[in-house]
Amino acid sequence: MAIAAPQAKGGKSGVSYSTEPIVIEPSVLTLLDAGTVEVLRTGQKLTLPGPMVWHAWGPLEGPVILLLHGGSGSWMHWIRNIAPLVAQGHRVLAVDLPGFGDSAAPAQGGDVDALIEPLHAAWQMLKGPNLDAAFVGFSFGGMTAALWLAAYPEDAKQLVMVGSPGLGLTVPDRMPLKGWRHLPTEALQAEAHRHNLMALMLKHERSLDDLAMAVHAANVKRDRMPRRRLSSTPIVAGALPQIQCPLHVIYGEGDALYKGRWLEVQALFKAQAPHLTSWHLVPDSGHWVQYERTDAFQLALLACTAETAALSPNK
Repeated sequence: MAIAAPQAKGGKSGVSYSTEPIVIEPSVLTLLDAGTVEVLRTGQKLTLPGPMVWHAWGPLEGPVILLLHGGSGSWMHWIRNIAPLVAQGHRVLAVDLPGFGDSAAPAQGGDVDALIEPLHAAWQMLKGPNLDAAFVGFSFGGMTAALWLAAYPEDAKQLVMVGSPGLGLTVPDRMPLKGWRHLPTEALQAEAHRHNLMALMLKHERSLDDLAMAVHAANVKRDRMPRRRLSSTPIVAGALPQIQCPLHVIYGEGDALYKGRWLEVQALFKAQAPHLTSWHLVPDSGHWVQYERTDAFQLALLACTAETAALSPNK
């Protein structure tokens, strides 16, 4: 039931893919604690045709969790979460979505709807028979996972949407983001990055540490899909009725996307998602909840997986 062994050179479809050790961005590596580095270095980088890059950690026989990062991101959006999940015995997969990180942009299209077919095809290569996987998607990754499972409901046994947009709701007073690519110096770019992290990703200045800056700066440089617009539409709200697996929702209470509108957001999920199983609002956190309140997020995620397990007919 596990994802193909890291040593494998071919997947289920017979199409080959390469494996190599994971190399952590140097600017990020120096800021990680020794325990996290030790776990991350046990992983393997899987490069599929495209190229599309996946990362894998943990025991092959462990329950599989697939992590999908947010917009302008990479697998490093989960930099604080991988080691705890591996410690719990999970087989952890983290993909660089097409157009981000080390993955090439999709052959056609420039928004979330262009990612579904390539991701589904890659998943068929990697997964074994009767695989039970949990998809956990953050922000743009939550949109992606929702559309993916609306189209291919058999690909996962549960979905956890974290800070997901695409509901057709807006917050009029949201602080605008600043452009940075045109700025002539690293210092000016860093100033723009700090502004953007506080405008969208984090609630507290104290959360804006060197690691958050390093991850963000490394990620945004590799965003090859900058003209995404579908997150401001109700594309996810329209897909929710087609999702057939248990659906869990996690937001940070101070998430800039929908702060102050949580009753409305929760009501939308209840109305649109027939398999909504749990709703978690993590206090004292912004949009990047799994980074800003790592321990509280891990507890919420553990509760999600436990609730789905309790619903299983095999229990």
